[in-house]
Amino acid sequence: MSPTPPPGPLEVVHSGPADWWVILAGLGPLAVLIAALLAFYISWRTLAQRTSADKTALDQKRAADEQALRQKTEADSRAEWWRRAQWALDRALDDDDGTKALGLATLNVLAGSELARTEELELFDAAWENVASDDSGDRTVSAGTPGHRPVQTPPNAASSPDRKVTPAGRRVQVAASRLRVTLDERLRRVNPAQTKTMAKDRR
Repeated sequence: MSPTPPPGPLEVVHSGPADWWVILAGLGPLAVLIAALLAFYISWRTLAQRTSADKTALDQKRAADEQALRQKTEADSRAEWWRRAQWALDRALDDDDGTKALGLATLNVLAGSELARTEELELFDAAWENVASDDSGDRTVSAGTPGHRPVQTPPNAASSPDRKVTPAGRRVQVAASRLRVTLDERLRRVNPAQTKTMAKDRR
C-alpha cells in the first residue's frame, strides 16, 4: 500500500468585479415591478382626468338642457297667457254685459299672474278705461302716483241714483272694479275707496 502524499498549499483565486449584465440580471424582477407600478399610476391618473372631464361635460350639458327647458317652458307659458289675454280682451269689449263681465273677470285673473309685464298691464288698463267710458260718460280722476296717467272709476249705482243698473250691468261694474284694484296694486297706484268697496260686492 503506497503512502498518501501530503496536501499541497491552497491557492486563493481572487475574482474581479461582477459584470454589469450580471448585476442587471439580478435587478430584473425589481425593475419589472417598478415599471408595472409606474404604468399603473399613469393609467390611473389618465382615467381619473378623463372621468373628471366627462363629469364636467355632463354637468354642463345638464345645466344647458335645464336652462333650455326653462326658457321653452316660460315661452310656452307666455304664449298661452297671451292667447288667453286676447280671448279675454275680446270678451271685455263685447256689447253684451254678461260676456263683458266674463272678459273683465278673466283679465283680472291674468293681471295677477307673474307672467303679466308692465306693458301688458297697461294694455289691460286701457281696455278697462274703455269699458268704464262705455258705461258712463263721467270721468273721475283718481289720485295716482307721479308718472301714471289719470284713470276712470267705474260707475256706481249709489253715485248715479237715476240710472237703473241691471244685474248683468252690476256684474260688469264689480268685475271692472276688481280689475282696477288689481291693476292699481301691480302698477303701484293709489286706489279710490269707492272702487275698493265696489270690488268687494259679492252679488
